[in-house]
Amino acid sequence: MPITATQSAGRAAGSWLGALAVLLLLAVPPVQGQDLLSQFEEKVTTFTLDNGLTFVVVERHDAPVVSFHTYADVGSVNEPAGRTGLAHMFEHMAFKGTTSIGTKNIENEMAALQRQEEIYLQLRREKAKGPQADSARIAELQKKFKKAQAEAESYMQQGEYENILEREGVTGMNAYTSSDATGYMYSLPANKVELFFAMESDRFRNPVMREFYTERDVVMEERRQRTESNPTGRLIEEFLTTAFKAHPYGQPTIGHMSDLQNLSRTDARQFFEKYYGANNLTIGIAGDVEPDRMKELANEYFRQLPEGNDPLPVTTKEPEQIGERRVIIREQTQPFVLIGYHRGSVQSENDPVYDILVDVLSRGRTSRLHQALVEKEKALNVQVVPSYPGSKHETLFGIFGVPNRGVSPDTVEHMIYNELEKIKTQGITQEELERAKTRARADLIGNLDSNSSLAARFAEMEALTGDWRNIFRQLDELEAVTVDDVQRVAKKTFERSNRTVAMIKTTDPSGEQPTAEK
Repeated sequence: MPITATQSAGRAAGSWLGALAVLLLLAVPPVQGQDLLSQFEEKVTTFTLDNGLTFVVVERHDAPVVSFHTYADVGSVNEPAGRTGLAHMFEHMAFKGTTSIGTKNIENEMAALQRQEEIYLQLRREKAKGPQADSARIAELQKKFKKAQAEAESYMQQGEYENILEREGVTGMNAYTSSDATGYMYSLPANKVELFFAMESDRFRNPVMREFYTERDVVMEERRQRTESNPTGRLIEEFLTTAFKAHPYGQPTIGHMSDLQNLSRTDARQFFEKYYGANNLTIGIAGDVEPDRMKELANEYFRQLPEGNDPLPVTTKEPEQIGERRVIIREQTQPFVLIGYHRGSVQSENDPVYDILVDVLSRGRTSRLHQALVEKEKALNVQVVPSYPGSKHETLFGIFGVPNRGVSPDTVEHMIYNELEKIKTQGITQEELERAKTRARADLIGNLDSNSSLAARFAEMEALTGDWRNIFRQLDELEAVTVDDVQRVAKKTFERSNRTVAMIKTTDPSGEQPTAEK
């Protein structure tokens, strides 16, 4: 098929980002955030429906494909006490269907689900009695529950929601849960955009939450494999619990097993009603679309979505840490080191400084930790993350180290401290700073070189900060960072009293700690 002039112009407009990223790495004069922002201003349209649902639309006519990203401003930090893992359940329930999709008979199915739920709540109450529980009644209720579950599932049309989208060419269909948010995404051919509006609005207006208990069992097995049977998973959980004694960043996103075992479909519905109102959702759309048409479809399909009450934000503050905290796990497995320092949120004025520190410390072969530990064969790998486990609230600057064979985690730990101390006392070089800025700019541009990443990043920034433009303002904030800023933040952050350390120390089969070390 011949390429029209419009298609050619669109493709040129869509590919300039990739070329610009290459130029950045060739050390041409830096592109400022305002330069990029001005180019995107003409391509981005935002609008908010009367119910509070916000859309961010990015025109990108280089291919007849559109990506969608629904950002729900709710993560594991929002879970009520005793209900950890509830936010993550919605990732598993995402595409199970609605009252009109995925059912053979919705009236019979809803009645069966209600009977199942009534039995489960009776079962949960009886089990909660502990030693005083009636074991015979528990056995009877369990039998009734399984029968009711089988009846409810007999009305299902398994996988119908996904099958509809697959027949229309869906790609990249997925969901995620973090401490801060929950997201749902996929891409469709440009001539199928109305299908997204119809399917996604139906999913939020008419959820059934079918197979809740089946998926709950899947999540519990996921926890067994990733956490309870995985030494590193157990270490990370202990690390976060130790680092955060008040803030919910300390609770696992996947949930505690005892909480998962007691979650109910009723709990899920109450959580959904509280956090999945239209005013708590932001939808990013990027690709071959016309903004006016997107607004028409948004009003047609989403205007009836309930606004919901504005959920209260997390108000718990982590108290200032006044002393080092440590966790040591001894096992017959690969040793591991985790170090975390408390820091501000993504809204903090020092946020761009931490991005510079990540680059200087662990990015590439020229980074300080790579040269000091990996090149000298003290560690197999050392990585730094600017914010862990989230960024919406005050969080941690995290450092992960994997000791080499025969090297103790204590050695790796103190070698890391040596490099941090050098930055505190001597600072970094201007060359290191400029290299970090160049790569940060290239990373940002590279991450915006696809429809899916544009939809995701713009929706997230609009939800977190109220303005997608802050993506590019971050570049100017990064450009303003000086070597003195880096040293100042390092001195404030890398204090012993501000850190939490967790490590796996390998034992031999007899349970003794090996002493051999390079």
